[in-house]
Amino acid sequence: MIDLEPACRRMTDVLAGVTDDRLTHATPCADYTVGDLINHIDEVACGFAALARKEHADADNGADAGPAPLGRGWCEPVTAHVLALGASWADPAAWQGSTEAAGVELPNERWGRVALTEMVVHGWDLAVATGRPFGLPAATLQACLDHVADFVPRAPVPALWGPAADIPDDAPLLDRIIAITGRSPQTPFLGAEGSPPV
Repeated sequence: MIDLEPACRRMTDVLAGVTDDRLTHATPCADYTVGDLINHIDEVACGFAALARKEHADADNGADAGPAPLGRGWCEPVTAHVLALGASWADPAAWQGSTEAAGVELPNERWGRVALTEMVVHGWDLAVATGRPFGLPAATLQACLDHVADFVPRAPVPALWGPAADIPDDAPLLDRIIAITGRSPQTPFLGAEGSPPV
């Protein structure tokens, strides 16, 4: 069992700093604007919280349909859904058994780690795209790194991740996570205007 709440709380901190004028800006997550990514984060939070509660959940979170536009006042409901995700996986029962979602059956222990990875990696994506700081406790990062190092190279849907970036073995934990999931932590991200976000 892993505590998802630090990653979820950090995600809400980043969300709180996103202004509406940023929603159309690019992100390190290919083909997603800031608004698209927030919508995806919201769908992930709702889907994986339902999965933790053993309710019907679609773990691909509507990816085939593409992200829907965010409505006015989006931050409060998205924040609530992200916090509910952390709370749902705080129940030890959520980590028991196996569940099928999006045509893939995995142990719930694995689904919980996937949910953690979504919050860590997309939290970093959103923070970089909007010029926000992003840090997490070492225990949270180590749990995420252990998962992605094992799971991403043989994920059941390999197209979800780009090729791993080269990075030193002694790089910081977060950089190693980001590199495994197809991002380059050492390369400055160029946003919609062709320059790093401020």
